[in-house]
Amino acid sequence: MTTFVERLFGILLLFLGLGSCTAALAPFGTEEALRLDNDEKRIWNRAKEEQKRLDNSGQIYQAAALTAYVNEVAAKITPEPLKQKGLSFQIKIIKNPLLNAFAFPHGVIYIHTGMLARMENEAQLAAILGHEMNHVVRRHMVQQIRAVQNAAGTLSALQVVLLPLGAVGSIGQLLGAVGAVAAVSGYSKAAEEESDREGLAWMVAAGYDPREAPKLFDYLKRDIEELKKDEPFFFGSHPRVVERQDSYNRLLQTRYRDVKGIAETERFMDSVLLVLLDNAAMDLSFGRFALAQETIEKFLKRQPDSARAYFTLGEVYRQRNQKDDVEKAEKHYRQASQFDAAYAPPYRGLGLIWLKQGHKKQAREAFEKYLSLAPQAEDKGYIQQYLQDLPSSEANAS
Repeated sequence: MTTFVERLFGILLLFLGLGSCTAALAPFGTEEALRLDNDEKRIWNRAKEEQKRLDNSGQIYQAAALTAYVNEVAAKITPEPLKQKGLSFQIKIIKNPLLNAFAFPHGVIYIHTGMLARMENEAQLAAILGHEMNHVVRRHMVQQIRAVQNAAGTLSALQVVLLPLGAVGSIGQLLGAVGAVAAVSGYSKAAEEESDREGLAWMVAAGYDPREAPKLFDYLKRDIEELKKDEPFFFGSHPRVVERQDSYNRLLQTRYRDVKGIAETERFMDSVLLVLLDNAAMDLSFGRFALAQETIEKFLKRQPDSARAYFTLGEVYRQRNQKDDVEKAEKHYRQASQFDAAYAPPYRGLGLIWLKQGHKKQAREAFEKYLSLAPQAEDKGYIQQYLQDLPSSEANAS
């Protein structure tokens, strides 16, 4: 039985002719002025519509300092001749734990929180950004869509076909057809390798260590193998990740054999630290307990006194509910309260544990403490219902 990803790839191949090549377009920056053919203008206009829908969807991760940081890295690796000709990029962050980054053809690039959470340093960020930026500069989207006739009709048809494909179909609708190509299927092997090659050249020219590029794909491949299934996006596909890893390794063994550079680990980790907890919470909501736990522990190495981190780790254990997990959850909830006695969520967690164990008096006390600290909690109604079903303090006393 084919997987969802295989079916989606098949649909994209059918409609967009992926894998077939058209005559190469001149990269942006090689001509005096930016010139778009009529069909390319239509593709850009379609992409801008999809971008606007995505930007207004509530899926953008709102963190001004982090967004400024990733854009700073993008600007750092952009070659000066491109800057002089007015070519610029805008990087935005999507709050999604799945592994991905993708570019619209007009220079707007999105990276998932899940991808940032897996990275270890700025050099790895530069590698991903350089790859996506070169899809834009090399005009790969336009080349792919030109591989089929009646591109405008094909784009409309693609969205119709994506409709019945469940949860990822809804992502396809949000992205639109242009975004689906960029985010889900990727491009031809030749185009991807070109972006690897040119993106790596950009990051090396900016002083970054090229050896960090394939390391990121080691992490991604391990994640996919541990989950025992591919994710729906391009960088969550095991074959695609292996291709990128092999491509970078070939470049390291030849052109960049003796090249070294900076990694900028501290600066990167300081910038993305809060993303780790936010993304761990999203992984937890997906039931991806191992990834959530690993990310929280990564955070705690840098900020070991975080009440929120210990609470979220407690949630991982409580929801996973394997052998000894209840005891571990209770321990971490208590640690969270020790670091911040006014932080409400650990008391809800303790109340849920004790309620399930039948410790009604303790559960009531924990829930009451929770509501006293968070009187406007979103789940206030649920907690009040629990309290109605539990004996009152007076009844316990009698």
